[in-house]
Amino acid sequence: MDMLTDAQIAESSLTDWRKLGQGLHARYLIGDFGAGARFATAVAEVVGHLPRVTIGSGYVDLKLISDDAVYRDDAGAAHRVEWVTRNDVESAHRITEIAAEHGLTADPAGITVVELALDTAHAATIAPVWAALLTGSTDARGRGTIGDDVRDATGRVPILWFQDTDEHDAPRQRFHLDVWVAPEVVAERIAAAVAAGATVVDDSHAPSFTVLADQDGNKACVCTTPVRET
Repeated sequence: MDMLTDAQIAESSLTDWRKLGQGLHARYLIGDFGAGARFATAVAEVVGHLPRVTIGSGYVDLKLISDDAVYRDDAGAAHRVEWVTRNDVESAHRITEIAAEHGLTADPAGITVVELALDTAHAATIAPVWAALLTGSTDARGRGTIGDDVRDATGRVPILWFQDTDEHDAPRQRFHLDVWVAPEVVAERIAAAVAAGATVVDDSHAPSFTVLADQDGNKACVCTTPVRET
């Protein structure tokens, strides 16, 4: 099914939903966890195109996106991407109705989506490093996109995309990413990043944190909470 343009989505009268990044997002306020669970169950029973659901203290967050949306480039070639389709819009309308039936109030102002953007002249070179660092696998590179974006299939980490730039000397880095993983996978995650082209800059504080860098010199720390030996 063809992906929808932002204009088409805006014309769909999705009062509770907002198009942020690649998907449709909604937040509904709940009185307690049970109310959120009942709402999520009702959505699962009625809506065929299921959203990603997160239940927290006082809210339920939902995201709708299709992993088989069709993007057509200027030459007319079709590409499979992750984006909003008509199925998502129809599901959003139905979820809005279910929320009303459960007496829930939408809170679109409470929705935030964070994406990471990295300026580079070498996206194809450094993308595998960041895919391995953030998800443990280079398979996340280019997932659901025609570019080199890093997208985690489980949604646990933000999307990382690459802004094309001219060649330049590496500036002093103003911030870096801390990638927290379980103690038992620290070595595996570091090895995956190194195999993809990263270098270990500092492991003097391992396993608490190990500093790695991509081929452009951009740094990240692989962090964990060490297990106490018994």
